[in-house]
Amino acid sequence: MAKLPDHTKPIARNKKARFKYAILETFEAGIALRGTEVKSLRDGKVSLGESFARIQDGELVLTGAHIDEYKAGSYANHDPIRPRKLLLHKREIRRIAGKVAERGLTLVPLSMYFRRGLAKVELALVRGKGQYDKRQALKKRDADRAIRRALSARRR
Repeated sequence: MAKLPDHTKPIARNKKARFKYAILETFEAGIALRGTEVKSLRDGKVSLGESFARIQDGELVLTGAHIDEYKAGSYANHDPIRPRKLLLHKREIRRIAGKVAERGLTLVPLSMYFRRGLAKVELALVRGKGQYDKRQALKKRDADRAIRRALSARRR
């Protein structure tokens, strides 16, 4: 699992993305949020499970991310599943758009975190794994777990 940079506070991780997809390249993007969304993020009330990013009108948009309504919010509370604009440089968006259109790749958020007080999303350019690849990943994980268990038992 990728280590987050220093001075970051993790909010949420998309664990299934690393299992379902082969990760080719990662990017860090800012995210445009409303006030109650930021407060919900600070409470850790976010789910990235079914979310993905796409390019609409030359902008990168995060779709399907669920940020719970802020409990102490009033009439100005946000819609939990609204599309949210991701902030990247225009040349980065163009480069990503070329790769997504050319090779049939997908953009998936891997994690969300605060860096120096600003909400960030770690996006990955991914290709779907086949069933065989998923089985191999499970076998490797089980083997690693067995090795760790044997080593810890040996140390006792």
